[in-house]
Amino acid sequence: MSKIRFGIVGYGHIGKKHYQHIIAHPDSELIAVCDIDINTTKNINSNKVQTFSLLEKMLSTYSLDVLCVCTPNYLHCEHTLIGLENGCNIIVEKPMALKVSDCESMILKAEKVGKKIFTVMQNRYAPSARWIKKLIETNELGKIFQIQINCIWNRSQNYYSQNNWRGTKEKDGGVLFTQFSHFVDILYYLNGDIQNYLGGMTANYNHSYIEIEDSGSFVMQSKNGSIINFNYSICSFEQNMESSLTIIAEKGTVKIGGQYLNEVSYFQIANKSILIPSMENRLSNDYGFYQGSMNNHDKVIENVVENLRFGKPLVSTAEDGKAVVNIIRNMYKSARINER
Repeated sequence: MSKIRFGIVGYGHIGKKHYQHIIAHPDSELIAVCDIDINTTKNINSNKVQTFSLLEKMLSTYSLDVLCVCTPNYLHCEHTLIGLENGCNIIVEKPMALKVSDCESMILKAEKVGKKIFTVMQNRYAPSARWIKKLIETNELGKIFQIQINCIWNRSQNYYSQNNWRGTKEKDGGVLFTQFSHFVDILYYLNGDIQNYLGGMTANYNHSYIEIEDSGSFVMQSKNGSIINFNYSICSFEQNMESSLTIIAEKGTVKIGGQYLNEVSYFQIANKSILIPSMENRLSNDYGFYQGSMNNHDKVIENVVENLRFGKPLVSTAEDGKAVVNIIRNMYKSARINER
């Protein structure tokens, strides 16, 4: 069976993660990389991987099975549609797009051309998240009363000065899209969709050089009736502090935390025979002067390869990606902006 042929558009920090894990997978082959800034791809070995500055040129030169869209948020829809039109399945980085209507256009195009869209939601692969998912599915927690999510990270002026799209309303979209969409997804993955957006507030306390918020707090109600508290900030002093999720339920209380949902901080449930499993110690995506979510892109690539070759179920779908964008959009719509 031939290897899955990959291409990448966008060779920034996250594009390099895709590069790393594609070339490491025994059943995948990286054919080409595209970035409008030719300086970013100059260190790629051209004897093994071809480089381009124009996406259309790359796609007309090579027949690819999968195009990884790793460009800035506002370009995800455009580049996905181009890839689909040229016969590629798509891996699209988070967020899937900045508008629900764009997500719908992407899904409709994929259906029309008979291709798939894979969304990158790597926190779903976290051992702690999968363990809690199993507890919920087997009813070990019973009815969920309340979920609290706290994301307290650091993003400095150095981070925002690296790219002119970061921190802009039109191209970045907001902190929920760029930093914390993975945690909105974990909420959706574990507890389903949101029914009521009861309100919230966003503010920019410490980042006068960006157009978007740096802090926010929301109260919502899920379709199963549970109360959701979602609090976030990128004002943590000097470094990321935590990403935590607490579930208060009928038959137990569980908290996963650490900086990247990589630790079980509290566990007390009715079924005393259930023990905390050993957790694979995975690091965050380290980009030098800042850290991102848990480094699980190898599992994303593996899931895509196994789906295309053997029909293995997807861990995250285009519909999941659209649902997350819809939740974020509705959160922002419900928010009162604190003008300082």
